[in-house]
Amino acid sequence: MRIMGLDYGSKTVGVAVSDPLFLTAQGVEIIRRDQENHLRRTFARIEELVQEYEVSEFVVGKPLHMNGEEGERVRLTREFGEKLERRTGLPVTFWDERLTSVEAEELMREAGLTRTEQKARVDMIAAQIILQDYMNAQNTDR
Repeated sequence: MRIMGLDYGSKTVGVAVSDPLFLTAQGVEIIRRDQENHLRRTFARIEELVQEYEVSEFVVGKPLHMNGEEGERVRLTREFGEKLERRTGLPVTFWDERLTSVEAEELMREAGLTRTEQKARVDMIAAQIILQDYMNAQNTDR
């Protein structure tokens, strides 16, 4: 079984999965949609990936403000996570994602990716960072 990390945004969902030993996270893809509230195809694709990767739980990035307060994006992300949990029957954990997009952009810049390549991948890399941070914290607690 694996963990799936998700970076939920207004028009995209970045997807990452853990390895079977829960040590490393790998970016999988970015699911795109035309409008934020059109989630049917997004959930259908996530369910396909759950089957493909044998996912047993989700970690969804929680977009807190830099001061730690919750805003509208957190509310929308919670709603997404609750719908995902109801639809799949798998547990959802929310994880602080502050600065993950900044970290993702920095990593891609260091790797020599162009701005266009960075823009195309940032959500997937952010999902990977969210999942890796979560797994690192869990492994430290054990």
